[in-house]
Amino acid sequence: MKDLTRLRARLREGLVIPAHPLALTKERRLDERHQAALTRYYADAGAGGIAVGVHSTQFAIRATGLFEPVLELAAHESAQAERRSGRDLVRIAGAIGPTAQAVAEAETARRRGYDAVLLSLGALHEASVPELLTHCRQVAEVLPLVGFYLQLAVGGRPLAPDFWRGFLEIEAVVAIKVAPFDRYRTLDVVRAVGESGRAAEVALYTGNDDAIVVDLLSDLAVKPGAEPVRFAGGLLGQWGVWTRRAAELLAAVQGCRRGGGEGALELLALGQQLTDANAALFDAANGFRGCIPGIHEVLRRQGLLAGRWCLDPHEDLSPGQAKEIDRVLDRYPHLSDDEFVREHLDRWLNG
Repeated sequence: MKDLTRLRARLREGLVIPAHPLALTKERRLDERHQAALTRYYADAGAGGIAVGVHSTQFAIRATGLFEPVLELAAHESAQAERRSGRDLVRIAGAIGPTAQAVAEAETARRRGYDAVLLSLGALHEASVPELLTHCRQVAEVLPLVGFYLQLAVGGRPLAPDFWRGFLEIEAVVAIKVAPFDRYRTLDVVRAVGESGRAAEVALYTGNDDAIVVDLLSDLAVKPGAEPVRFAGGLLGQWGVWTRRAAELLAAVQGCRRGGGEGALELLALGQQLTDANAALFDAANGFRGCIPGIHEVLRRQGLLAGRWCLDPHEDLSPGQAKEIDRVLDRYPHLSDDEFVREHLDRWLNG
């Protein structure tokens, strides 16, 4: 586990952090070989961290006893990657449920060497703002917090500006993943960070898979004369696939900023293509029901997963979703990192 100052500095650099999927066998047991290969892929592709036990890892891992084994495997493989490359990887663990469960999951993550907790509040739909903040403070006593505005369509709850103002008063908050898939709610969080006076120490990470480039390129001047608030990087399910391209995209955005905006129009055009591709992978047309199988399908086609199986046997691609994935792969081949994966796949699968 990194100390708080080092962790803040690393997150502020701006990182690609994939939301780590779950590799299963046909019998829906943990496929350790492919699970390890995924972590190796992310590290070699240029990711600056991984998020494990989050929505893309399937929240149901808790009920099947896979939460700790999956965290342990990812921690081991990412530590190995650190030793090989000399690069720090930020390890973030998801925590969900009522306070006792979330605290216990944070304690598990701390034992396994994780740096922070991505705290989902979806289970606390009826809680008041003061109750939510008490919950967050108790988890923050275990590990630093990454706030999480999860979109409502996949189990999130509305979080008012008052909540974000109170959340930012918690010293152990190191970042916020903003993923409501809603521009107004996104601005609620950005504005709260700016008004808190903590924009220099709390990193904003986009989780809006439908607006990745817009978020990364945007500045918001919250107060006259104040430094604008901006997103540092992304913690995204979309970046669980084509991660090599994600690292190149973030580097291009950072270069655009250093160059005074040169290349911004081209990046925005690329962002539109990425949103179109994300609509197919995440099954936007069907309320995101096929989002996890969509990610799995791309990884299966690349050989990084043996199949697209989910813990719930009824969770699969929606009718027509495979054709939509075919369409975007054919239309935007430059978004894929298939060649990079082919070059290294055998090594990732065989350790």
